Amino acid sequence: MKDLRSENDTVDLQTRPDPLPAAEKTARPRALLPILVFLILYLGGGIYFSWIRPVKQGLGFYVMSVVVAFGLALIVAFLQNPGLSFDEKIHLCAKGIGDDNITIMLFIFLIAGAFSGIASQAGGVTSTANLLLNIIPGRLAIPGLFIIASLISMAMGTSVGTISVIVPIAASLARTADFPLALCVGAVVGGAMFGDNLSFISDTTIAATRTQGVEMKDKFRVNFRIALPAALLTIAILTVIAFRTGGASMGTYPFKLTLAIPYFIVLVLALLGINVFLVLGAGILLFLAAGALSGSLTLTTAFTSMGEGTQGMFETMIVTILVASVSALMEEYGGFEAILAFIRAHFRGRRGGMLGIAFLTSFMDIATANNTVAIVVAAPIARTISQEYGIEPKKTASLLDTCSCIFQGIIPYGAQLLIAASIARIPSITIIPYLFYPYLLLACVLVFIALEKED
Repeated sequence: MKDLRSENDTVDLQTRPDPLPAAEKTARPRALLPILVFLILYLGGGIYFSWIRPVKQGLGFYVMSVVVAFGLALIVAFLQNPGLSFDEKIHLCAKGIGDDNITIMLFIFLIAGAFSGIASQAGGVTSTANLLLNIIPGRLAIPGLFIIASLISMAMGTSVGTISVIVPIAASLARTADFPLALCVGAVVGGAMFGDNLSFISDTTIAATRTQGVEMKDKFRVNFRIALPAALLTIAILTVIAFRTGGASMGTYPFKLTLAIPYFIVLVLALLGINVFLVLGAGILLFLAAGALSGSLTLTTAFTSMGEGTQGMFETMIVTILVASVSALMEEYGGFEAILAFIRAHFRGRRGGMLGIAFLTSFMDIATANNTVAIVVAAPIARTISQEYGIEPKKTASLLDTCSCIFQGIIPYGAQLLIAASIARIPSITIIPYLFYPYLLLACVLVFIALEKED
């Protein structure tokens, strides 16, 4: 890395030896203090504002900004390791942020935000959802909600956006057909998490693949083998419930085919394994043309919506930069080696390493209530575990994405359940018994790990 400091600086970072590999560092559990500080601030603040002094709308976990919490954790990381000067610590942070995969991930976040913005402004989400609703027979309304949410989430790359669009429809359907409201909402949440887990343009997929240095299509193939059985079992369960409950009058929903087609094209291009930059770029051009033809977009609204979409990614990008910095400092001080020492003591073989990655990711998601943040935090440690235990990077990326989606779709204080509950006007806790897909996905992950061959 080029040294950007002036020649008059007293510390020559170019001649300083590179940091030791993790295996040669001394394990120091106290090096993990920044993560503990983050958890106390973010998780503790969420608990306090959710149950001790609740805030309105039940969004206690969003009072403490994740950026502020990680910013304070970074300060703690800088105060540690007195053996390094401030300039040397800045150099470590720069190396962490400047990693090729981190840089690519940041660029993909930007273009994915632009795609999401223009697609939503054009009306593509609504048209695609309504097109699918017109196809689903009334007898299969409940499993149909799961399938529709899956396809929309896979095309949009966001479970929260999918839930915001489909839950109002699910709530209306539940009222007219006398279906249990929590059941319909649970079907939507499950489908949204399934699609988000497999989407090529989801921020969780981007984070999981880029941090492990693997192609999205390779991670997709592994993920598909885990997620598809869980999805098929969920559809079977929902179908049985639907036939016992009875049919529903689906009605007719307005849509424009020209606005739905771009999503399906993007989905096909992604499944073919085409570079994600090309896929997202093609999607932006397709929605620009479709919006212009249908009259839903002008040049002004197109650029404005893309700008708003990229702004929606800023927090995720800042968190990625902060986490890369904190991780670099913790790794240098022996924090990663401390985690490895714990895993070596409690987990044996490749299966044990995979369980360690699954446990680490799940814990971080429960603590942060954000699956993308959980992946970014756990990813550098998971990569070290992967190398230590001989686990294929594509399997590590799959475990990161899948395990974060499992618990993000279950915790009652996560954005997905909070938004779904808010729209449906029911407590988020009432949806939990009907989240068949996340529970089945957890079982499939455990089976996947159990079937892994040891050397």
